[in-house]
Amino acid sequence: MSPGILLSFIIGYFLVLLVISWLTSKKSSDNDTFFVANRNSKWYLVAFGMIGTALSGVTFISVPGKVGAPSGDQFSYFQFVLGNAAGFIIIATVLLPLYYRLKLTSIYSYIEGALGTWSYKTAAGIFLISRVIGSAFRLYLVVIVLQKFIFDSYHIPFAVTVLICLLLIWSYTFKGGLKTIIITDSLQTFFLVLSVFLSIYFICQSLHMNIFEAANAIKDSSYSKIFFFNDFLSSKLHFTKAFLGGLFITVGMTGLDQDLMQKNLSLKNIKEAQKNMFSFTGVFVVINIFFLSVGALLWIYANKYGIHVDKTDYLYPTIALKYLGIVPAMVFMLGLTAATFATTDSALTALTTSFCVDFLNFNKKGDLNSKKMVGIRHGVHIAFSGLMFLTIVIFNAINNDAVVSKLFEVASYTYGPLLGLYSFGLFVSNRQVRDKLVPFICLISPAVCYFLSRESATLLGGYVFSNELIIVNGLITFVGLLLTSTSKKQNSNVIVNYTTE
Repeated sequence: MSPGILLSFIIGYFLVLLVISWLTSKKSSDNDTFFVANRNSKWYLVAFGMIGTALSGVTFISVPGKVGAPSGDQFSYFQFVLGNAAGFIIIATVLLPLYYRLKLTSIYSYIEGALGTWSYKTAAGIFLISRVIGSAFRLYLVVIVLQKFIFDSYHIPFAVTVLICLLLIWSYTFKGGLKTIIITDSLQTFFLVLSVFLSIYFICQSLHMNIFEAANAIKDSSYSKIFFFNDFLSSKLHFTKAFLGGLFITVGMTGLDQDLMQKNLSLKNIKEAQKNMFSFTGVFVVINIFFLSVGALLWIYANKYGIHVDKTDYLYPTIALKYLGIVPAMVFMLGLTAATFATTDSALTALTTSFCVDFLNFNKKGDLNSKKMVGIRHGVHIAFSGLMFLTIVIFNAINNDAVVSKLFEVASYTYGPLLGLYSFGLFVSNRQVRDKLVPFICLISPAVCYFLSRESATLLGGYVFSNELIIVNGLITFVGLLLTSTSKKQNSNVIVNYTTE
């Protein structure tokens, strides 16, 4: 397909998003609108839009590609998805009621009251690092596709492609923020879901199958195994590892992440937020089944026509853009663009919100919507766009693995300490952490986990860690906080004796 046609399509797509941005921010573009959409969002729009944010370009490309990976993944990713679903239920029933009761703008404000100022800044800092890395990985995925199939034809450097993408995202989010994103993400989710179903239709058409024949072909293929219960010690695909990893990564990457929680906090009350989470969970599981089905059909197609790719991440774009025709290629680009930019625009807004509230103390100032404060927020938004640009360029220089594996590997390290911090705050009420030691504990824990992941086969009788490493990370942080904490009763006695003397 002509690179010029694809480029024209992307330009048109962003023009639509810019129009939506103008319509949603022309009445109000203050900080209250940017941070929490004035707390009057509709739950069904948030629920639908969150699907696109949660799935991202990683799901769109890497998950179908890994179905036929040499490691024998097949449909094993669905075990991880079931863990995700369990994690979403925990978020809806445990974390959301806490956030609404405290009326938070940034979810990390909870840590300040529960553990202390240093703990609070550490939690917010972990989010900033984690989200910049995670969002950069996701955007990197779509950029390498755009580079390979569009911008290489015009001899445009990779860094310039990244810059163009970030400028486009910044242009439609810098004024309306969350209020704009709730609308644009709903539109982008519609495009993403539509592209999945249309992709299945076009692939079936190319294979000369109807939908029932395609379902039987997937079932009878070597790609359809879902549950893996063998080799618990050495296999990364074992159900227990995948399910628990999915559960705790979801709690960490969603429930303890400002990005998706910020959308929930824009709703009127806890009932609407929970309704949003439960409906979102059901659709999320179903959509992932279709993504895995796309992967199986793509590999069946590739084997039939002798198509080979250098990386599994290239399978879907290669077939869609080179073999299926103009309309399927447009559908693929529509879905990929929607999936990836729905994630990145949301992340930039969340990063800006967290930094403004958690480090610049916007929530403690009375002039939140003054011109000066809005100007500062604009500057922070630009700064995070620049930081993401640098991260993507660096990652492009060092990456040599499937993006989906790398993303969740990093998440196991960065989100683990957040699990430990929140668990201690929620479940240990009679002890006080040594606040200034918390940053060091949160650095030591990932370092220990990195060592374990490298040496576990030797130290643990052949055991190989997968996504469940995040549990170990959170547990080490929790134990570190417990060992260095003091009894609140002892602390109160010291204060009483001091005042008596």
